[in-house]
Amino acid sequence: MANSIVGRAIEILLVEDNPADVRLTVEGFKEARIATNLSVVMDGKKALDFLYRRGEYSDAPRPDVILLDLNLPGVDGRSILKEIKNDQVLKVIPVVVLTSSEAETDIVRAYESYANSFVSKPIDFEGFMSVVHSIENFWFTVVKLP
Repeated sequence: MANSIVGRAIEILLVEDNPADVRLTVEGFKEARIATNLSVVMDGKKALDFLYRRGEYSDAPRPDVILLDLNLPGVDGRSILKEIKNDQVLKVIPVVVLTSSEAETDIVRAYESYANSFVSKPIDFEGFMSVVHSIENFWFTVVKLP
């Protein structure tokens, strides 16, 4: 394994409010060739509580990678991304923006806010599975995570 995380599963935080997309992502990672633990939160406030280990998330694992939707109820993904990348502790966690948006302004703003990558979600099952597998392959076998 090319990853620096040896002897334990990779911790993934999925921040996604669409139950269908959550199911597809969970299914995609079930087929993963490496061990992963996928935690899911469905709104921005819960994402921040998870990352800062507040309330019901007081014992949450520190994610190795965050998969972040931009369009969330309450605190949106754009605000979460900015907060993560402005925090001295959290900013080293890679954030993959995984969203249905293909808007040039969203892409530019995400990278200006230091997103590590921007991936548009395909609408069909096979395309979505391909994206999940590509994320797995790149972030968990090619890239060295902190």
